[in-house]
Amino acid sequence: MLRVQLVMAWPGRHVLRELQLPDGACVDDALRMAALDDTGSVAGYAVFGVAADRQTLLHDGDRVELLRALVADPKDARRRRADRQREG
Repeated sequence: MLRVQLVMAWPGRHVLRELQLPDGACVDDALRMAALDDTGSVAGYAVFGVAADRQTLLHDGDRVELLRALVADPKDARRRRADRQREG
């Protein structure tokens, strides 16, 4: 039996589920067991910050993270901040 955490952190909403899954379970099994309502906006998955897909096998103690889409392109945001700092 595997003990796994499933985390979804959206602005204004945070979900943490402690799950018990059978040995050999994957990310998809954790998603089904968690039965979350709002997974339509999920852009990807990670296990302890490392990119994963729905078929990634889980290990005891893993933390599955549901990732949301980026609001802004990081390069563009950095460029805008640098421009504002230069302008003073």
